[in-house]
Amino acid sequence: MRIIPAIDIIDGKCVRLSKGDYNTKIIYNENPLEVAKSFEANGIEYLHLVDLDGAKSSQIVNYKILEQIASKTKLKIDFGGGLKSDSDLKIAFESGANQITGGSIAVKNRKLFEKWIAEYGADKIILGADANNEKVAVSGWLEDSNEDLIPFIQEYQIKGIQYVICTDIAKDGMLEGPSFDLYAKILENASGIKLIASGGISTFDELPRLAELGCEGTIIGKAIYEGRISLKQLEQFIISK
Repeated sequence: MRIIPAIDIIDGKCVRLSKGDYNTKIIYNENPLEVAKSFEANGIEYLHLVDLDGAKSSQIVNYKILEQIASKTKLKIDFGGGLKSDSDLKIAFESGANQITGGSIAVKNRKLFEKWIAEYGADKIILGADANNEKVAVSGWLEDSNEDLIPFIQEYQIKGIQYVICTDIAKDGMLEGPSFDLYAKILENASGIKLIASGGISTFDELPRLAELGCEGTIIGKAIYEGRISLKQLEQFIISK
């Protein structure tokens, strides 16, 4: 199981939210590159970079941060937040993203998102299927759609999607543990999907459980920033695989 730390960006700074609520913003570091370099120094190879300003606006915003991290580290970056057009996608890939995550766009403009899968390939496009009571949430989690989570994932699996990041919003940033039951349900109903678990991870012991469930990766945010899980522990987990 891949370990994928998260850096969420608002105003060029590394922040975390609770349950996606922008009013709960905590700034952890004013220099995201510094944070990314500390991940790399501890044997981490992957990074989940989220443009929270972009998620709220109509276009990509913090692509310069992406460019900086991509050019000054060897981290393989998946980038999301506010990717709403072909030009946004082009900017993200040209700025150094290895993969992009599409969430709102996959709900609001299926035709365009399906075009991206066909054009760039399923190894480059991740489906962001963030859930609130098993309904897909969009626009930086500021609104719920009427889409049921599992059928939504299944429909995109038919279109060729391989990677899915699923965050249970009720768990995100709460340090109360991830949604094991929800992930088990997804893996059972969308056979063969590469599921990346996100949200709620609070202790190191949860990582082997997610691996046993069959998650392909896990995104860890606040637990790292609050010192609940150390980078050394993550390094050991990666080495021991």
